[in-house]
Amino acid sequence: MDPFVSPDWLAEHREDVVLADARMYLDGRSAEAAYLQGHLPGAVFVDVATALAAPASPEKGRHPLPTPEDFAAAMSRAGIGDDTTVVAYDDAGNVMAARLIWMLRTTGHRAALLDGGLSAAGSGELERRRTVLPEARFTPVPWPPDALASIDEAVHGPLVVDARDRTRFAGNTPDPVDPRSGHIPGAVNVPCREHLTERQTLQPVEQLRERFERAGVTDAHHMISYCGSGVTACHNLLVAEHAGLGTGRLFPGSWSQYSHTDRPVETSPQG
Repeated sequence: MDPFVSPDWLAEHREDVVLADARMYLDGRSAEAAYLQGHLPGAVFVDVATALAAPASPEKGRHPLPTPEDFAAAMSRAGIGDDTTVVAYDDAGNVMAARLIWMLRTTGHRAALLDGGLSAAGSGELERRRTVLPEARFTPVPWPPDALASIDEAVHGPLVVDARDRTRFAGNTPDPVDPRSGHIPGAVNVPCREHLTERQTLQPVEQLRERFERAGVTDAHHMISYCGSGVTACHNLLVAEHAGLGTGRLFPGSWSQYSHTDRPVETSPQG
């Protein structure tokens, strides 16, 4: 299953999938409140910050991966089971919902992002009541080691890709959420939000491939993806797969872990 599906595909398969609203905000807004103010009809709410992450710590970062057992429990409560096909979205071009889809796909489940996210509804009416599905059986599966990269591998990896915006990657101003500014030395910047059009849909595959290839990514199997805290880095991994470049690895702690260490930091020259 491709990591992205169209609104037409969803309409055709709506009765066969669980639709999940997986928003997250870094500015303190409540994703759950936003969900209750309007979501795609029938979508369940999955809280990225709690259901898809363990408690934050300087040693592991702001959004460490949860234990397989905790992830399984969260999916069960959402009505997502072992054989469920999941389509997820958010209101930010899917850069947040990508975390859920990456976690599901990495553990062997059928899952994809809805291209266009919440805006895919167009002029359709949004729903304001909570969708609750019966609990489902979701078996815990260990995180595959070949899908993850440690902080040491991120430092010494041959192809490390930073998904944050260009300003945070450059590091010439104080970081808004983490203790140090800059990026992992040797990393290249492929901002995940630049994969999107003005309508929050993905750019054509040819353009996506070109963006990665300009950064030196011709085979994502050699790519380690990171971001601020391991959330939007998942979007780069899914987009690279969608573009036919293969599957890379996630550095879960990302900059929120790295910036708490005394390891060297690189900044970009000011232009």
